[in-house]
Amino acid sequence: MAAAAVLVVLTVSALAGAAAGGDIVHHDDEAPKIPGCSNDFILVKVQSWVNGKEGGEFVGVGARFGPKIVSKEKHANRTKLTLADPMDCCSPPKHKVPGDVLLVQRGKCKFTKKAKFAEAAGASAIVIINHVHELYKMVCEKNETDLDINIPAVLLPKDAGSALHTLLTNGNTVSVQLYSPDRPVVDTAEVFLWLMAVGTVLGASYWSAWSAREAVIEQEKLLKDGHEDLLNVEARGSSGMVDINVASAIMFVVVASCFLIMLYKLMSYWFVELLVVIFCIGGVEGLQTCLVALLSRWFKPAAESFVKVPFLGAVSHLTLAVCPFCVAFAVVWAVFRQLPFAWIGQDILGIALIVTVIQIVRVPNLKVGSVLLGCAFLYDIFWVFISKRWFHESVMIVVARGDKTDEDGVPMLLKIPRMFDPWGGYSIIGFGDILLPGLLVAFSLRYDFSAKKGLRSGYFLWAMVAYGSGLLITYVALNLMDGHGQPALLYIVPFTLGNDAP
Repeated sequence: MAAAAVLVVLTVSALAGAAAGGDIVHHDDEAPKIPGCSNDFILVKVQSWVNGKEGGEFVGVGARFGPKIVSKEKHANRTKLTLADPMDCCSPPKHKVPGDVLLVQRGKCKFTKKAKFAEAAGASAIVIINHVHELYKMVCEKNETDLDINIPAVLLPKDAGSALHTLLTNGNTVSVQLYSPDRPVVDTAEVFLWLMAVGTVLGASYWSAWSAREAVIEQEKLLKDGHEDLLNVEARGSSGMVDINVASAIMFVVVASCFLIMLYKLMSYWFVELLVVIFCIGGVEGLQTCLVALLSRWFKPAAESFVKVPFLGAVSHLTLAVCPFCVAFAVVWAVFRQLPFAWIGQDILGIALIVTVIQIVRVPNLKVGSVLLGCAFLYDIFWVFISKRWFHESVMIVVARGDKTDEDGVPMLLKIPRMFDPWGGYSIIGFGDILLPGLLVAFSLRYDFSAKKGLRSGYFLWAMVAYGSGLLITYVALNLMDGHGQPALLYIVPFTLGNDAP
C-alpha cells in the first residue's frame, strides 16, 4: 500500500498547477497593433437560422481589424448569409450584397483585402472559412496603411464554415447573428470549486489528525498495560503511512516534470484513455478507503472481521462488501464520462483520492513541508509561464485542458460547469493545488493535537485561512487575466508557508 500511495501522489501531483477558465479575450503581443488594426482577439458566437428555423451555433474568432463585435445578443442583427462570388473574395464580388453577411474562403489574398471587397459590395460583415479545423488569428501586416475597414470580420473553423457553405449551396436560406457575450463578473462555479477545495483539505486534515491521535492513544494504552502486542501495533501503524523526506520532496519536481512532458508529447485519445484507467484505479482505492472508514462506525463487527484474499492478504468483510460498489461507480463514470453530469462522478472519485492520499502520505515536519511546497511553487510557475519560451504555449494549461485531444482534459482535475456563463465550459483546479498544500495543513493539525494546542493558539486555523485566502486570490487573478490559466500555487504557497513560518 505504501508504494501504491507514493505512485498515486506522483501521478496526481503532476498536474499541480492549473486553475483555469476559458479564454474569451486573447491578448497577443506578437501580432502587431497598428492604427485601424488594434482589436483584441475575441471569440464570437455565430448563431444560424435555416429556412426560418433555428440552426446550429458556431464559435469563431474576431479579427484584429474592423469595428468591435457587439456583446449583447439583443443588439446583434439577424442577417442573411450569402456566398461570395468569387468564393475567395480576392476580387470585387460579381453582385452587390447590400446588408448581407458574406461567406468567403480563406486564401489567395490578405484578410484585409477580402474585408475591403466585401464592404465595397455592401456587406454588413464577412465570415471567413478557415482551411483547417482550428481557429487562426486574423492580423494585419506591418506595412499596411489603408485599414479603414468598417465591417466586422470573423474566422470560422473548417467544419463550421463548411456546414454553412453546404446549406447555402443546397439552396437553403440561411441567416446568422454575430455577437461576443461577456462572462459574468462572478463565476458561481469558481465559488463552489473554492468551497470544494477548502472543504476537502479541512476534512482530510481532521481525518489525518484523528487517525494519528487514535494511534497514539492506543499505543499509550498498551504501553501502560504492558501489553506484549505493542510492537505489532507500532508495525501496523507505521506500515500504512508514508513519510516524505527532503530528498523525495526535491525529486518531486524532476519526476513531476518528466511526467508532465510525457503527457504533453504523448497526449492522444488512447493516452487519455490510459489516464482514465489509472484515475479509476486510484479513485476506487480512495472511495473504498473513505467509505470503509465512515461505515466502520456503524458496522464495527464487519470492519473487525477479516478473511484472507489471494494476493491481498487479510481483508475485512466490510471492505469486500464496499469494493464492488466502488468498482461499479468508477466503471459507470468512465463509460459515461462525456455526459453533462459526469463531472459529479469525477469530483467524487477525485476528492476521495485526495483525502486518502493526505491520510496516507504525511509531512513529518515543517522543513520537509517547506521544501515540498517551495519546489512545487517553482514547478508550477515554470510549466505555466516559462515553458512558453521553449514550447510556444503553456504546457501545463495545454495538458490540463486536453487541447490536443477530443476529451475535456485529463481526469486528474476537479471541475464544475459554468452554469450561468453564456460560453459554458468548466472551471477546473488541478489535484496538486489541493493535495500539496493539504499535506502541510494536515501536518499543522497533527502538530496542534500532539502539542495540545487549542484552535486559536495552534497553527491549523491560520493554515486553513491562509490556504483559503491563497486560493481566493488565485480566482481573483484568473478573472483579472480574462480567464487565462493561472498557476494556483503561485498564490497559495506564499500564503501557506508565510503563515506557518515561525
